[in-house]
Amino acid sequence: MSVEEYLSSLSDDMDKVIDALKRELLSVRTGRAMPSLIENLPIHIEAYGSTMPLKQCGNITAPDARLLIVNPWDKSTLRDIERAIATAGLGFNPANDGQIIRIPIPPLTGERRQALVKVVKKAAEEAKVRVRGVRREYNELLKQASDDKEITEDELKRATEKVQQATDAHVKKVDDVSAAKEKEVLEV
Repeated sequence: MSVEEYLSSLSDDMDKVIDALKRELLSVRTGRAMPSLIENLPIHIEAYGSTMPLKQCGNITAPDARLLIVNPWDKSTLRDIERAIATAGLGFNPANDGQIIRIPIPPLTGERRQALVKVVKKAAEEAKVRVRGVRREYNELLKQASDDKEITEDELKRATEKVQQATDAHVKKVDDVSAAKEKEVLEV
């Protein structure tokens, strides 16, 4: 494997970390209703003798900034869905009208916003750790390639510098993504 192939693969792996962080931050509440608030969380519905994720039980929409609606494909699962959302520990009080489930989104308090900022910072720090883990993995691969005489010492030195540059760039991306999410959470 050439140095360029290692570096290309490194960039792809670090980009996957950034994408995972963005997906994780979708479920952090920002004060307005978004289907991702509940569809990506581990809310499981007991139906048909098994458990299934909420997003497989019905359509989730946000008709306005303060309301989520779950429209189950099978109306017999309404009570199960309502119970699962109520007991998920999200602070939501779903209301079942026999056809759909309405979930009013309460406005965020200042204290809750600060708690959510901590969640965002924790997720960002975990993403930075994963980026550094990718760096360590590729530095070891490059060192092994040098030991196996696939690349020269000079190529190893240049490659590890490029690995560090890629790491720094991706850590900055993590910071940018988390800063944008923090701003969104703190926005009133």
